[in-house]
Amino acid sequence: MSTFKHHGRTAAVVGSAAAVISGLVPAAHADGQSAESTRPKPTVVLVHGAFADASGWEQTASRLRHQGFPVRAVSNPLRGLDYDSAYLAGLLKGVKGPKILVGHSYAGAVITNAAAEIPDVRALVYVAAFAPDKGESLGGLLEQHHDPSVPPLPQQAFQFTRPDGSTGTEVSLDPAKFAAAFAADVPAKEAAFMAASQRPIAAEAFGEATKQAAWKEIPSWALIAKKDKAIAPSLERFMAKRAEAHITEVNSSHAVMVSHPDVVTDVIRQAYRATR
Repeated sequence: MSTFKHHGRTAAVVGSAAAVISGLVPAAHADGQSAESTRPKPTVVLVHGAFADASGWEQTASRLRHQGFPVRAVSNPLRGLDYDSAYLAGLLKGVKGPKILVGHSYAGAVITNAAAEIPDVRALVYVAAFAPDKGESLGGLLEQHHDPSVPPLPQQAFQFTRPDGSTGTEVSLDPAKFAAAFAADVPAKEAAFMAASQRPIAAEAFGEATKQAAWKEIPSWALIAKKDKAIAPSLERFMAKRAEAHITEVNSSHAVMVSHPDVVTDVIRQAYRATR
């Protein structure tokens, strides 16, 4: 049996041959299934990022359910890092049993903060995502790790008056430029609907400092989108390596869960197999 230790949490990785010798592999059932295959699996919690909604996880969720995983596709409020992290932490407390958290883009920062309060999170999976350290803001990371090969996002801002009379600022992407910036390898019709249905994010989300860095205690996996135009792939790699994440790379746009759901599902399964 070989083991790996990740910042205080240890996960066992058991080779099939060694497991048989040790008597750890259960005998097959009469129907050909093993006790392992019938053991309850952790709930996979999928969290979308900015300029998106939970529907982007549909193909990934379908594959995971087919493989026996309970799935929750969370509607991220996009109200700010502190707000969204507290919201997710509260939701997770109502999800019984072990959990694997999966965050896309901005949601990587949300799961990084929220998971620190939840004792039964087995793994963090970053999908073309931010993985900030304590004290870092997302805007600061983007400035410090600027890649001139990645053009600025075609952001559009609008203001509104809150019930208390204060002014709020929301940020979205120019629908006409959405596909090129966010979903270049997604079929045009689907990318057009994603542009039309995108959810804006509160501007303050990118200025708030990270309060927790759960990847220091919880094993992590990272999927790098090598053709990302929303977060520079070099920044994704920097954060993943710093977190000592298990890294997979794919030739994909930022919308990797839409264009490559099989790869996303496989990375989640890697996290499950290593931490069960």
